[in-house]
Amino acid sequence: MIYVAITLLALLIVSFFVKWESNAVPPWVKGAIIALAAIFTVFSMVRTVPNGSCGVVDLFGVIQPTALDPGINFVNPFADVIHKPTRTQEIKETMITPSKEGLSCELEVSCFFHVKKEAWPVMMQTVQNGDPLVLLEPNFRSVTRDITTTSEAKALYTADRTILAGKLKTDLATVVGPRGITIEETPMRSLKLPASVSEAINAKATAEQEAQKMEFVLQKERQEAERKRIEAQGIKDFQKIISESISDKLLAWKGIEATMDIAKSENAKTVIIGSGKNGLPIILGQ
Repeated sequence: MIYVAITLLALLIVSFFVKWESNAVPPWVKGAIIALAAIFTVFSMVRTVPNGSCGVVDLFGVIQPTALDPGINFVNPFADVIHKPTRTQEIKETMITPSKEGLSCELEVSCFFHVKKEAWPVMMQTVQNGDPLVLLEPNFRSVTRDITTTSEAKALYTADRTILAGKLKTDLATVVGPRGITIEETPMRSLKLPASVSEAINAKATAEQEAQKMEFVLQKERQEAERKRIEAQGIKDFQKIISESISDKLLAWKGIEATMDIAKSENAKTVIIGSGKNGLPIILGQ
């Protein structure tokens, strides 16, 4: 629309150019034409770059070395501004890759990356269609396979997977980093092992759980046996203390106390002191 307006304005100026000097055109018309020309010229130079992107300037097929920042920018009105993303992007790969043991594993892995603003002009000139995936995808697959072929299969589904993901990020960044691609994270999302291997792993996990369960039961039984032993020892110690504290004099004294209590009761009793066994009184009812 701007180019059409500029063309119409140019034709209008040309049509009045012959009469411009002859004062056939009113002064206000001349002022309006000049103002419109200035406005259209200014607006044709304005380019807006959306947030999360940068603008690569293409002037007659020549890529300018500096990319534009997000927001309003002033450029050559004949230049074309191509918007390129600088925000984080993700690619996913599902590949069949061998492990160190030669097992074929189906691995799903992601790569989070972004392209630096200052790298886009060079990428537009040197990469097919200016697409960073042309560089990233094949290198991503290659580096992933290099890592899995030097790692055991169990490292891909245990805690060592985090270490392998970190190595994948470092190695991939070494390859594509010089081209302006920043690798943020390379998480390993899922792993599918051969059926026979999965069954063996599940069987091993089940056996380990059963062993842990049995160990818990044995530990519980050992604790219960220890509790009973301590309880029996306590009872034994109590009986020993009681047996050592009982004597003939104590028994005689307890007998006397019992006799006195009976004598004070309402029921009449005949008490013979010292006639019973061990000198205890004999109590006869009337």
